[in-house]
Amino acid sequence: MKTQVLILGGGAIGSAIAAHLGAEPGFDIRVLERDPSYAQASSALSAASIRQQFSTPLNIALSQYGLQVLRAAGAEAGLVERGYLYLASPAGANDLRELNALQTVHGADIALLSPAQLSERWPWLATQDLALGSWGRSGEGWFDGWGLLQALKRRAQALGVQYLSAEALALRRDASGAVVGVESDSGLLQADLYVLACGAWSGALAGTAGLAVPVSGKRRSVYAFRTPEPAADCPLVIDPSGLWFRPEGEGQFICGGPPLGEDADGLPLDPEPGLFEERLWPALATRVPGFESLRPQRAWAGYYEMNAFDHNGLVGPLDACPNLLLACGFSGHGLQHAPGVGRGLAEWIAHGEYRSLDLGPLTPKRIAAGRPYLELNVI
Repeated sequence: MKTQVLILGGGAIGSAIAAHLGAEPGFDIRVLERDPSYAQASSALSAASIRQQFSTPLNIALSQYGLQVLRAAGAEAGLVERGYLYLASPAGANDLRELNALQTVHGADIALLSPAQLSERWPWLATQDLALGSWGRSGEGWFDGWGLLQALKRRAQALGVQYLSAEALALRRDASGAVVGVESDSGLLQADLYVLACGAWSGALAGTAGLAVPVSGKRRSVYAFRTPEPAADCPLVIDPSGLWFRPEGEGQFICGGPPLGEDADGLPLDPEPGLFEERLWPALATRVPGFESLRPQRAWAGYYEMNAFDHNGLVGPLDACPNLLLACGFSGHGLQHAPGVGRGLAEWIAHGEYRSLDLGPLTPKRIAAGRPYLELNVI
């Protein structure tokens, strides 16, 4: 008799779990995805970047595994390894040094650069107000996020995983607290084990069963622009102002930054009015003077599935609901960590333990215990 597994959410995280668990014997796996076009899915709307410049050892390790997967995928993944470049003012330089010490101890190839070294490598960069830069010399960059999602989904389907097109509306629980079914717009769906991987919608769905999962959707806007400034060999730049930018194809860049207005939950997925003109464009022109004459192109918005507790993923079982596993709340780094999370949670389901990489620090039990596993480097 096979164990029936129902994965709620068919984005990169859900599909990665399905792809890994599908290779294990004894499971009948279904994935419930409300929109097979992924029109609002974070996996499809992400800026699709990968970095090792995190503040927690586990997130560094998850990125390192994700990097292996992307490199092995070759041209399909579209990986561009130009690094992340974190820039620091004098006020932030010590924090950058401390993070660099942690990252390099855990095998990340990150170099600290003085303003003079920054100017030598990237002459188009204004450095007069900077004290330090932290650059990923290898193992960081950006990739084809849609390609990764589709590759994971194809792998899962090839292993017999069934994808269902329906929206999960509510979780049903019995007197013991266990989930006994998922109400959907196509009827009641039942399984032995459920995985909550609905991204930004995970907290609301958990709430239908009286479960407190502190995950909600935070809108983040992305803007594309063209400019006569080539900004040769540009990495993904993180400015002290909160602005980030990177190349996107020939002669084009994309950028984003912290919201201009209130960072409320579940705002409409429209680019934030005024953010580009009032905050991002001036910051771009300050950091790269050649960007002053840029030409705005298109814009879009997606959700960060933000874990308000500590900005880290929630992975594993809930004490209050023994047959419900969480895989959500990755706070902007879920796409790059999907391969490692999928592999780890599949191991836990199949063998009762993590075998490749211990995801124990991401246990949801840390919330009730009041022990945050805080990620400081959330962009």
